[in-house]
Amino acid sequence: MELLWIGLGVLVILLIFVITRIKIVPQSQVYVIERLGAYHADWHTGMHFLVPFVDKVAKRVSMKEVVVDFKPQPVITKDNVTMQIDTVVFYQVTDPKLYTYGVERPLSAIENLTATTLRNIIGELELDATLTSRDFINTKITSILDVASDKWGIKVNRVELKNILPPREIQDAMEKQMKAERERRELMLQAEGQKNSAILVAEGEKRSQILRAEAEKESAVLRAQAEKEALILRADAVREQKIREAQGEAEAIASVQSALAESIKLLNEANPNQQVIALKALESFAKAADGKATKIIVPSQIQSLAGLATSLKELVVDGSIEK
Repeated sequence: MELLWIGLGVLVILLIFVITRIKIVPQSQVYVIERLGAYHADWHTGMHFLVPFVDKVAKRVSMKEVVVDFKPQPVITKDNVTMQIDTVVFYQVTDPKLYTYGVERPLSAIENLTATTLRNIIGELELDATLTSRDFINTKITSILDVASDKWGIKVNRVELKNILPPREIQDAMEKQMKAERERRELMLQAEGQKNSAILVAEGEKRSQILRAEAEKESAVLRAQAEKEALILRADAVREQKIREAQGEAEAIASVQSALAESIKLLNEANPNQQVIALKALESFAKAADGKATKIIVPSQIQSLAGLATSLKELVVDGSIEK
């Protein structure tokens, strides 16, 4: 009975031992297997059996991209300015075997290689170029590290400068410079604004003067047209008045002539004698001699009538005396 229990115990122990020899490799990991102390194989995702006392898992390697933030490194620029720069490295294992056997402590190797490469690159640049050439520095470090880490089974995807920390006095000088630059830009913007404002005001005044000139021109043209039309209307009125006056005078003359012709006709029809004619002539002469004329030509017939009138007067006077 005791032997049975001992056998069951041994069997359970062997079962547990066999189960522990079964290895399940998770996603994104690779196991580097050594057999009898030498590299044997890479185990990828899945279930594998580790031969007891022969095989050993030498290293579990993650195939994910790794982000490492290295501490600030002191570097000296070409113009002898010491500053602190910390970097962030993005790398990924591409060959688990080389990563396991290529270099001792790969992360420390990458950190030291990054620091030395950074010092070499910054040593060729001045301070201003260092502060404005992040992309150039990142690209150059990435290419150098990628080439150097190939034999370690590592692919350096990207290197970024996280912080660039110049000395305090340099920072103060840079802040003063930036403040002065901002003030200069502000003054330039104000001057530009005043210039644009003055230009707009001048253009507005110019446009206003042009509009006023055009308005005055149009007003003068309209006034001239109005005066011209008024003169034309006045001339038409005067002409119409003169035409009407001339027509009135012509009608008056025609009426007078008609009346005169009618009177002559009537006189002819009446057949007056010489005494009546002489009397009418005397009346006409009396009207002509009303004192307004300076010279009067007396016809011979009127003179005879005047002598006759004088004789008649004397006869009348003499007859009155005799009585």
